[in-house]
Amino acid sequence: MASHLLRRALGSRSTQFLSGAAKPSPSLLSSSSPSSQAARVFSSDSTPIRATLFPGDGIGPEIAESVKQVFREAEVPIEWEEHYVGDQIDPRTQSFLTWESLESVRKNRVGLKGPMATPIGKGHRSLNLTLRKELNLYANVRPCYSLPGYKTRYDDVNLITIRENTEGEYSGLEHQVVRGVVESLKIITRQASLRVAEYAFHYAKTHGRERVSAIHKANIMQKTDGLFLKCCREVAEKYPDIKYEEVVIDNCCMMLVKNPALFDVLVMPNLYGDIISDLCAGLIGGLGLTPSCNIGEGGIALAEAVHGSAPDIAGKNLANPTALLLSSVTMLRHLELHDKADRIQNAILSTIAEGKFRTADLGGASSTSDFTKAICDHL
Repeated sequence: MASHLLRRALGSRSTQFLSGAAKPSPSLLSSSSPSSQAARVFSSDSTPIRATLFPGDGIGPEIAESVKQVFREAEVPIEWEEHYVGDQIDPRTQSFLTWESLESVRKNRVGLKGPMATPIGKGHRSLNLTLRKELNLYANVRPCYSLPGYKTRYDDVNLITIRENTEGEYSGLEHQVVRGVVESLKIITRQASLRVAEYAFHYAKTHGRERVSAIHKANIMQKTDGLFLKCCREVAEKYPDIKYEEVVIDNCCMMLVKNPALFDVLVMPNLYGDIISDLCAGLIGGLGLTPSCNIGEGGIALAEAVHGSAPDIAGKNLANPTALLLSSVTMLRHLELHDKADRIQNAILSTIAEGKFRTADLGGASSTSDFTKAICDHL
């Protein structure tokens, strides 16, 4: 009971911070890491910061325009360098993303991405996989917290999923053994596992989190998931103040649905992270409310909306820009522009909590432009 009350207290403090009542949080990267030292170079309000923008497909350009409008209203010193998904495969990337688009992120070291759709079963390399592989975006960080004023089945969700982003079942190594039999290789390496585990524990320590849970299926995949757990245990020994536990993935899903307050920071291999992070988004209202940011070596950060491109409502002024807006807030925190991040985040949460302007997926009837204008008014 005592630990449950303590967790609830921590959750309420987090909600206060998210609504701007407390001091700004650190950036997604630890302030002691070289990459965040690089981020400090960006943090001056006097000169514009050049950032790459991928508006994406479907509703992407509409919600990207909402971000640009809110940034202009908040006077955020960002200069966007926009890159669009092409209709021809670039042989250098084997996808519809061009090499020039990837070089833009490498040069600017920070970016924002709208939803991108890859044709299924057509033999094209996934756009998201291309970005993760080519830019070495090794950790996907997805904060999942209950939004004040937006009621779901759960009132006190406050957890972080950290997903290894480069290998596992998503290594893209598949082949046909014989006709009717195909094989997919799951790759787990010590280097990638140590890297994401180190990031998870460092994140927990930097952000005042108490527990890191390693999610696995090592009881079945003893070699691959066993290596991942071995690396997590090795890193955990360096953080004695952080509680460490190991939870089997199927049991984790059940526990999250029964009581998400049991978890704090979750770290896991690629496929499990894809599943668990979406499950956690469902706890707070869906992917349309969930921010996300990909972290790469050398200080690269690519924030993204992780929902689909929703082609059925594209161009109809009906899309909800919340996920991309909150993701842009994580980008600003990475750049240590905390004042701007707080203003925008508070405006988003206030607009949703007020309830007067909400898009259809949030139970309202407002258009994308009306919802965006309401956020600007709250600035």
